[in-house]
Amino acid sequence: MTTYKFFHPVEVRYGDLDPQGHVNNSKHLTYFEQARIAYMIELGLFTKDQSFMEIGVILADVHIVYLAPVYFGEHIKVGVHALKLGNKSMTWMQNIVDAKTGKTYDYKGEKTVNIPHDWREKIKAFEGL
Repeated sequence: MTTYKFFHPVEVRYGDLDPQGHVNNSKHLTYFEQARIAYMIELGLFTKDQSFMEIGVILADVHIVYLAPVYFGEHIKVGVHALKLGNKSMTWMQNIVDAKTGKTYDYKGEKTVNIPHDWREKIKAFEGL
């Protein structure tokens, strides 16, 4: 099992729900994106006043395995883990964890951009790669 060193809290908003009363599938991608940005900010790879156009990160591939529904009012946090660093790609693993029950969702994504040297060094140091 992946050990996550970084989690970002996310509020489940009423507008995130679908007609079945649980978080809409599309919102999970928003939660994952929000957590990846927070991870990059935490590691000093991105700043809040910076444009994403400057760093060229592109989400190229996403696989989501839904293990349990998330409902309005639940307290969740999104884990972010850099699983693999290539020359032009990063493989991320992410999960959404209900802070009370431990139910999770799993996520993996690849990006096809060059990883700057300073990013690589900071991520390697943080993740112990």
